[in-house]
Amino acid sequence: MHLFNFGINHRTAPVDIREQTAFAPETLETALADITGAGGAREATILSTCNRTEIYCSHEQANENSLINWFCDYHHLPAAQIEPYLYRNPGDEAVRHAFRVASGLDSMVLGEPQILGQMKEAFATAHKTGVTGKLLNQLFQHTFSVAKQVRTDTHIGASAVSVAYAAVRLAKQIFSELSEKTVLLIGAGETIELTAQHLSQQQVGHIIVSNRTVERAQKLSEVVGGEAITLAELPTRLHEADIIISSTASQLPILGKGAVERALKKRRHRPIFMVDLAVPRDIESEVGELNDVFLYTVDDLQNVVEDNLQSRREAAKEAESIIDLQVCQFVDWLKSLDAVPMIRALRESADQLRQRELEKAHRLLASGENAEVVIETLARSLTNKYTHCPTAALQKAGREADKAVIEAARRLFDLKV
Repeated sequence: MHLFNFGINHRTAPVDIREQTAFAPETLETALADITGAGGAREATILSTCNRTEIYCSHEQANENSLINWFCDYHHLPAAQIEPYLYRNPGDEAVRHAFRVASGLDSMVLGEPQILGQMKEAFATAHKTGVTGKLLNQLFQHTFSVAKQVRTDTHIGASAVSVAYAAVRLAKQIFSELSEKTVLLIGAGETIELTAQHLSQQQVGHIIVSNRTVERAQKLSEVVGGEAITLAELPTRLHEADIIISSTASQLPILGKGAVERALKKRRHRPIFMVDLAVPRDIESEVGELNDVFLYTVDDLQNVVEDNLQSRREAAKEAESIIDLQVCQFVDWLKSLDAVPMIRALRESADQLRQRELEKAHRLLASGENAEVVIETLARSLTNKYTHCPTAALQKAGREADKAVIEAARRLFDLKV
């Protein structure tokens, strides 16, 4: 069985390509069923976030190209358009990639912790769908263990740096004082929750949380002492916001140029700072053309997060050492799988032999044979039959001067000769 990982991320593809290849949460189960059917994967897990879309899978033969063709066909995109942005990680490289991703070493913000939760959720979805097996189950459990060790044994997460933190920090650079500002958060997922926490710590004036499900918005707004509204209320409340930060799973933009233009008129063109953390984007790119609007996407934040990363870079070196060791351990386990069918066959053969000889012994006892004689006969028969095939193979190896077989026997049977 082969292990294979492929995909795109913020390092290999711009946001418009990532938008086109993202999997909406409600389509994941269908996509997983499809790739393990039409796509040819035996097991599969799809990880789709703002910064990456990648697939981990196992297959019987080296059919990576068919899996990539499935990926392109699923998104109705020509392979030639996507190929330049794809990375491929077969075997050991896929293991290392999974460990690095979960540990935050492959994130836009080095060491950010959110990706681990996203990987756990992706695996849970695949497991629930029934498309994971022995290989991916072991890979992801080992991956989560490695990520935990990295966070425990290094300072990779010591400083508060994340995309959400970067957005808040950028807001502070544009508006030096946040205590009199109103922030509108669109969405109620993990990224927005983290953003709300950072904003609360900065003692922002007022927080409005808008979400398709108002109950989730209310839950978050209560934590940060804010206000909850529905997405339908956005047009009438947009002008109140000095800062707008959006991160939803919508496949279509939430805010268009017209809505923002109307809000600016009501604000008498007081500036609005906007951060779109979603993929696909929540805010139409044309909004950035408006005067008095400062619009940033997730890609724009890369320059913002450089500060306070030096300690994480040092910690990353330690993390890489941990990962090197753990990759070796996982690969050793992976290689051991090749011997499993042989071990099973050996045990089954030995058990069948034991059962046959035991039945003979029972018959002899039932016919009145002396127990000591029966036990002696059983032991001698088992010994002869267990050693017959190895002895014959060794005799043949001796005649042919096959030292490899002789050495293998020495190791297999732990012989001190």
